[in-house]
Amino acid sequence: MTRRDLPNLITGLRILLVAPLAWALLSGHFAAALTLFVLAGASDGIDGYLARRFGWQSRLGALLDPLADKLLLVATYLALGWLGFLPPSLVALVLGRDLVIVAGAVAYRLRFGRLDLAPSLLSKFNTVLQIALALVAILSTGLGWLPGWSTELLVVAVFASTLLSGLHYVGVWSGRAWRESRRNTL
Repeated sequence: MTRRDLPNLITGLRILLVAPLAWALLSGHFAAALTLFVLAGASDGIDGYLARRFGWQSRLGALLDPLADKLLLVATYLALGWLGFLPPSLVALVLGRDLVIVAGAVAYRLRFGRLDLAPSLLSKFNTVLQIALALVAILSTGLGWLPGWSTELLVVAVFASTLLSGLHYVGVWSGRAWRESRRNTL
């Protein structure tokens, strides 16, 4: 292992935090869950900084980093939904959006070849809101540190941004697929 591998190692460690975080939430150990969630968030910032600062980006890192983020958020949302801290409709929408994006990317790749997928600004905003909601849900519902209305407000914001982001991806990639298929038939 070289220094160049450090960001990927940190990302791998973040993936390993997914199961303990879910266990901590489901077991009612909210302080431990909060610590793991913050640690995972810090590791995301550190690996990204190292990769950009020293030019240690890799194709593996480009795949692992968003995968680690998704696994962490999906596990957190499923656990918070199971505990009743998040509405099932929101958990289903968040998971459904991700499944539609993955299915669309796979279909595009199989049909047209190379796929350069970069998150849109709306998607990045949605991710920030999803992280904020997970954090606030742990703080307010699990630990009682914040008022309950803060979670309710973020639930509405995440619902709206998830729906809009999902529709945006469907629109953009459907348009690209349509243009590509027209180009291939001409």
